[in-house]
Order: sequence, then structure tokens, then C-alpha cells
Amino acid sequence: MRDELFIRGDVPMTKSEVRTVCISKLELSPDSVLYDIGAGTGSVSIEASGYLTSGKVYAVEKKPEAQALIEANKEKFAADCVTLVKGTAPEALSGLEAATHVFLGGTSGNLEEVLELVLKKNPKVRVVANFIALESLCEMLLWLKKHSIEAEIVQMQVSKAKTAGSYHMMMGQNPVYIISFGGEGGMFFESGK
Repeated sequence: MRDELFIRGDVPMTKSEVRTVCISKLELSPDSVLYDIGAGTGSVSIEASGYLTSGKVYAVEKKPEAQALIEANKEKFAADCVTLVKGTAPEALSGLEAATHVFLGGTSGNLEEVLELVLKKNPKVRVVANFIALESLCEMLLWLKKHSIEAEIVQMQVSKAKTAGSYHMMMGQNPVYIISFGGEGGMFFESGK
């Protein structure tokens, strides 16, 4: 889906090209239960909901402005299987059913706690996480190493044309690191490692 279709504000949004790769890496099924943690505008939740004929999406977001955008986008796209969960993960996840899939767009500094909880609820969960900051990426890599989990790491840099008079100039977006692991046939979490 084009980014321009979403109702936006000053809230971060996973851009179209990155969103497409992340949704592909999630490997969703029609009955998946997806947590979109740090959902922002809800772009991942909304686009992923189109793959779920009998599944659910929990869009977890702590910021009131972002929560309003998620609700507006949910209504605009008639994404009935998306439920807004107001709060910060991992606390906001405690009363939810176990996820089969998790997308991490932001964890407010609680990466390890969030991963521990989602994997405790479902050791076979499929996790896809985005990182822009190198410090957050390093935290994720250290966590994976600590738990002996093999993950796929993809780095994307997207450039889009911007008109300058009669010319087109390519404008680069931030590089994004996409880490994915788990799911059926993947490396599963074992506590105590």
C-alpha cells in the first residue's frame, strides 16, 4: 500500500517498501495472531490485516497521538480484525492471547523484556524486528547470541525520486535493519540459555 493512503501526523511510520519486506518476512497465515508492538500510525497492522481472513492484529501503542491515528486508519481501511492496545509493552501484552507472529517497530527500551514475554507465551512465535539505531541493533544481536538463536538479518536502504524543477533527484531514507527468526520450522526459544 502507498504511504500516502494512510492518515498520518508527526508519528513515525514504517514506509511502504520496508513494510512490504517485513510483512513478507512475517510469513502470516489467514488465522495468525499478530502483535504489532510500537504500532505508530498502524501501517503494518492495517496492511497485515489484509492477509488475515480469520486472524487478529493487536496494535500496541503508548502515545495518544499515535493511538488516534491507528483508530482513524483502522476505520478508513475497515480493518475490523485490528484491535488497538493502549500502553507500553511488555505490560500491555500481559492480558492478550499468545501471538503466532510479532512485529517490533519500537519497544521503548524494553526489547529484552518484550522478547522474553512473547516467547514465553509461544516459544514458536515468528518475530520480525526493525532497527534504525545501531545501539538497538546491537542490543538485539547480543540478545540473539545470549539465547543461541539464529536469525536472518537484512539491511535495506530505499531511495525515492523527488522532483527539482524538471529533474528528478533520488532522496535516501534511513537504512533499516530487519531481523527475523522463529516460526514453524525456525529456531525456537529455550529459556535458560
